[in-house]
Amino acid sequence: MTIDRINGVQLFYEVTGTAGVPLVLVHGSWSSHDNWDLVVPGLADSCRVVAYDRRGHSGSERPAGQGSVHEDVADLAALIETLGLAPAFVAGNSFGAAIALKLAAARPDLLRGVVAHEPPLLPLLAGDPAFAPMLEDVSRRIGAVVERIARSDHAGAAEQFADTIALGPGSWARLPRETQQTMIENAPTFVDEMNDPEALAFDLATVRRFDRPALLTMGTDSPPMFAPVLRKLEEALPRAEVLALPGVGHIPQVTHPALYVETVAGFVRRQAAA
Repeated sequence: MTIDRINGVQLFYEVTGTAGVPLVLVHGSWSSHDNWDLVVPGLADSCRVVAYDRRGHSGSERPAGQGSVHEDVADLAALIETLGLAPAFVAGNSFGAAIALKLAAARPDLLRGVVAHEPPLLPLLAGDPAFAPMLEDVSRRIGAVVERIARSDHAGAAEQFADTIALGPGSWARLPRETQQTMIENAPTFVDEMNDPEALAFDLATVRRFDRPALLTMGTDSPPMFAPVLRKLEEALPRAEVLALPGVGHIPQVTHPALYVETVAGFVRRQAAA
């Protein structure tokens, strides 16, 4: 376990494994590096795995003032460069997947390939009347969660987010207590993310030059908003592959760790051997 000053903030990270190609894991909103605990041992069989807490989450520094997704992207780039990992594979979940894709667009030289599970880049669907009701509904639900955090009801907000937006009804009760506590502690950073106008914005033109392999995954049991986002990304990425994981939802590394390890490690092995 290490805490270093990287890109101007104290970031907590863990390195597991000393051999194999580097693989950096980027967690989503509300979460921490612990989100990857069930898959790190399996991934470390063939990779040098780095899991870290993004700024504002758990063991990493939470700077004062409004943050920006661009800082998250710069943190990831600096972490890869500081640890001498480039070119590395990066796997991200949810908002972490959005960060990984933004890095692919901004610094393709740092990456050997990217795995993105259900990035919530919903603005990609804006302007299409077919998606307008869904986008309005998601926006309303996120607004209700943010309002609850503003009232300091972090536990209630975390449960509402899990059950009504990300994971589905009753999901909160099935999460491990440690995962619940992490989400409660990191609730304020979710507000910071949602107040950033650039957080979920994504220019597809910027990623067209990413000529490295990209694996875009989604769960067959996930909310329907992710599938059309992945289709947009698939059209833009020159070497994209979309894979639907059967029986899986929004956090496969927690609910289906063996399948997630098989999927990511298999992708890394194939591309490393190419």
